[in-house]
This record gives sequence, C-alpha cells and structure tokens, in this order.
Amino acid sequence: MTALASVPLRRIAAAIGDAAARWCDADFPPRVRATGSIVERTGYSIPAVEFALDALFGELRSDALLETARCELGEIEALDAPTARAYPLGRVAILSSRTTIGVAIPAMCFALAAKNDVLVKDREDALVAAFARTLCEELDDFENALEIAAWDGSREESRLQGASLIVVFGNDETIARVSAEHVGGARKIGFGSRTSLGYLDASTQSNLASLDAALAGAARDASLYEGEGCMSLHALFFERSPAIDARELAARFARAMENAATEFPVGERSATKRAGMLQARNLAAFRSAGGRGAAFCDDALTYLLLLDPPENEPPPFLPRTVAVLPIDSPEEIARYVERHALPIECLGITGTGRRHTELAARIGAARLAPLGEMQRPPLQAHHGGRLRIAEYVRFLDDDGERE
Repeated sequence: MTALASVPLRRIAAAIGDAAARWCDADFPPRVRATGSIVERTGYSIPAVEFALDALFGELRSDALLETARCELGEIEALDAPTARAYPLGRVAILSSRTTIGVAIPAMCFALAAKNDVLVKDREDALVAAFARTLCEELDDFENALEIAAWDGSREESRLQGASLIVVFGNDETIARVSAEHVGGARKIGFGSRTSLGYLDASTQSNLASLDAALAGAARDASLYEGEGCMSLHALFFERSPAIDARELAARFARAMENAATEFPVGERSATKRAGMLQARNLAAFRSAGGRGAAFCDDALTYLLLLDPPENEPPPFLPRTVAVLPIDSPEEIARYVERHALPIECLGITGTGRRHTELAARIGAARLAPLGEMQRPPLQAHHGGRLRIAEYVRFLDDDGERE
C-alpha cells in the first residue's frame, strides 16, 4: 500500500493547490532562493524565470487537478475507497534532465494525485526539493510519499529499483539511454525533443493592429527561455497576402522581437550559440544579395529572423532565432513538417477554425494555442499528447456490476 492510499483525492489536490498558491507569491522566501538558483543554472534573465514560475504554479490549482481526474478517470472519486476503480501503480520515478524550468513538477503532482509513492531526480537548482518541502507543510502524508534526490548516472540503477513506471524528461539520447539501461519490468514514458510552430493566415494580416498583436505574441513565444523549450517558436509561417509585403511583415516582427527583449532581457549565451547565430545571419545575408530572403536582427544580435530560407533547411534551433516562411496554403506547413520529421508540441495561431484543427492534427501537434500563449500551457493540456493522471493509475473493471 502506498503512503497516500487512504488519503482522499480532494485532500491531496487541496494540499497541492495550497502549496502552489504560496509559490505564486514572488516574495515567498523559498521562491526567492529558488529564483536565484535557477538563474545560475540556466543563464536565463530574472524576468524569464519569474514568468516561468508564475506560469507553473499559477496552473497548479486544486480545481484543475480535480477536473483532470474527472475527465480522465470518469469521476473524481475513482481513486477513493470503498468504490475505487482506479489504483496507484506503486512507485513512480521521474527523471528531469531538461533545461525547462520545473518540468518535473506537474508530473510529480499528478503522480501524487494518483496516490503513488514518487521519486524525483532533481536538478542543480533544487526547485523540486524546495516545492516538495512546501507540499509536506500542507499535508504530512507527503513526507512518506515523496523522495527528492540528485544523483549521477552511476547511481541511477539502485535508485530506480522497484519502480513500476519511469518517466523521463530529456533529449532523445537521454531517453534512449534510460530505456536501454533499465530493461526490467518498469514501464517507461519519455518526453523527448519537440518543437513548436506558428501560423498567420491572410485574414490576420488585413488589420495591422491585429497583425502587430499577433507578432508581439509570437515574439514572446520565441524569446522566452532563449528558444530552448519544446513550446518555443522556431518557425513562423504566413500566408502571402496583398495586404502587406513579406519584408514589411518581417520588419514588424523584428520590432516585436526588440520589444520582447526589453520585457525579457537576453540571458547568458555560450560562444558556440552566438557563433551559430552569426553563421546563420551571414548565410541569410549572402542569399539576400542573390535575391532571396533576408536577415533581420539588431547590432547586438539579440534576435535573428530569417526571411524565406530554403525549404530544405529545418528550423534554426538557436537562441531567439525564427525562420519566417511565406506560404500559399497550410498544406505547405504540413509538407515542411513531414520533410524534416519534426515532432510538434504546439501550433500557435490567431483566431479559431476547423482548418487550424485539421492542420494541427495533420502535423501531429499536441496542442493549439493563440500566439503569445504557447509558453503558458494549461495544467490539463496533454503534454506530448499524453494523458496527465491516467498514466499513473491502473484500472480495475468489475464485470459483476453489469446488468
């Protein structure tokens, strides 16, 4: 029996929501300390880290947890005795190897909501451990249900013994390594490398105020976390329109990127990443001299927009660097994704419509979001296209209940 087996789900959800509410306060001492540690680990600017923490803990609400359970399990009481029909898996291990701030925390909370015992491999900033201490202050039972630790690969095998499920956040190489090294009975779920795209249809471009608002949103999605997240915008497609010239659209996007850099200043960049941006800029300038495309950037290379790059090139996975591609129809987006075998997390759009949904389904996106909201996924969103709480339970169906 797990430590939380006899605790009602509503009580678990309330404790998680209350702990998260405390972390929504930017002056909460554990959050202040964690912010400094995250800045040191990631090199991101303080405003970017604050945005990430606001988005993370603002979504961890009791009502959102319970609604997810109701939607995925059929009813909120599905995990509660004496009428339970869903049961915890037992021991769940969550390995966090990504740069993404707090990526393991929602998974940890859903695993706890499913009443599992949970082990989390923390990062150097110890954010998960700090939040876990707040959780234990809200509900004593978490102390026996949670284990937060940091370890190197040589100690991983012993740590993961007895796990029924291993969840891995990391690049594709990390997931492949964990899958190869841990060949026991534990089921494995990997959240590997993914990217996100944006799409501006012609109707958005007919109104300059609407266009500028969409470009401001796209700039935020591209600038946050220096383009390192799976929901970071790496390519923006726009339908050719008589309403605005392609270069003018790119120039407006460039101004939006400059404004975004004021709101979210550039973090630390390695010499390798800066060299990559310089190379991409110079190549785009060379092509422009030959009559194709253009490069838009400021003198400090805060950002880089590559207008009309060749279709045979994938998106540039560089800091605040976006391929800006003119198209005649959404079909070209689907062909681009298929050509480069891109795993898509989010498609950023303006407005709504069946054709947006059809495009997202065609390219395998896990989520549709307005431009500017790509980096703020709701808690119920299916990260990587997977269920949120149902992954952490086993179901028991009683045929005797059939009439």
